[in-house]
Amino acid sequence: MLALIYTLIAVLIASTFWQLTNVFNLKNEIATEEDNDQQGKLMIAFMIGFYALMIFSFWKYSAVLLPEAASVEGERIDNLYNITMLLILFVQAIMQVLIFVFAYKYRGVKGRKAFFYVENHKLELIWTVIPSIVLAVLIIYGLSVWIDVTDASDLEEPMIVEVYAKQFAWEARYAGDDNELGRANVRYIKGINTMGVDMTDLNAQDDIPVRELYLVKGKPVIFKFRSQDVIHSAYMPHFRAQMNCVPGMTTQFAYTPSKTTEEMRANKKIIAKVENINKIRAEKGEDAYEFDYLLLCNKICGASHYNMQMKIIVGSQEGFDNWMDDKKTMAQIVKK
Repeated sequence: MLALIYTLIAVLIASTFWQLTNVFNLKNEIATEEDNDQQGKLMIAFMIGFYALMIFSFWKYSAVLLPEAASVEGERIDNLYNITMLLILFVQAIMQVLIFVFAYKYRGVKGRKAFFYVENHKLELIWTVIPSIVLAVLIIYGLSVWIDVTDASDLEEPMIVEVYAKQFAWEARYAGDDNELGRANVRYIKGINTMGVDMTDLNAQDDIPVRELYLVKGKPVIFKFRSQDVIHSAYMPHFRAQMNCVPGMTTQFAYTPSKTTEEMRANKKIIAKVENINKIRAEKGEDAYEFDYLLLCNKICGASHYNMQMKIIVGSQEGFDNWMDDKKTMAQIVKK
């Protein structure tokens, strides 16, 4: 496949130089009717090739796209994305056809004169008002989704988790029995207190630090983000969630997991991806890969940016309780 791409690039570069040579050699020459006819037909040929390549790309590479969202809020984000893409493809299909077909239909022909259409207020109103209305609807819908994700005030008994970013790792802590996170600041970082939790705050005593996340299917989670050094971006692709982690401030988003890890592993698209990945890994002599949800950094935050990964498990409430059994609170850890 790469060989084909390189060949096409080489052909395009050669064609470009050839066309530039022709342009420089034109001088005072005037395009003939035969030239215009040839260029018009080439435009039609380009249109056919363009659409053939686009359709092939959708067919061939759709497998690399993410499967359906694994969160309730993510389903709305997917709907917004799908609506936007359908509108773009619809408009693009019409406009591209018009551009190429008109280039052929109205090519230079001897005796034909161009008609100068000065103005038409009705047409100008149509192509101004319709896009404005469509964009306004998309923006309003997008804002409503954004508010739902960032404003978690109406969530019932949410789980509260802080995610702490630093070069080049993630740390996290769960709010304890009081479901309130204690204060934290980089000034309090000392020894094993690597997240800078203020241990004089009573709400911090029962906070539980972890190095991976366990979420409960159907239970909303409010994530609060901090950064120790530079701007990072907490990205959970399968939940359609992303938020910048900014030094000196706390940001947040919320979502409700809708698919457990095991349910996502049984997804047909995930199975196909895992099989393809393991085929490549086997050829390299590497161990087999098993799907897991991941928290990634989506900012290029430094040389080891790619190392910023944290495993996310989605399971049942019983599984979460069992997972929490051996976890120690901040008070228990700092006392040691």
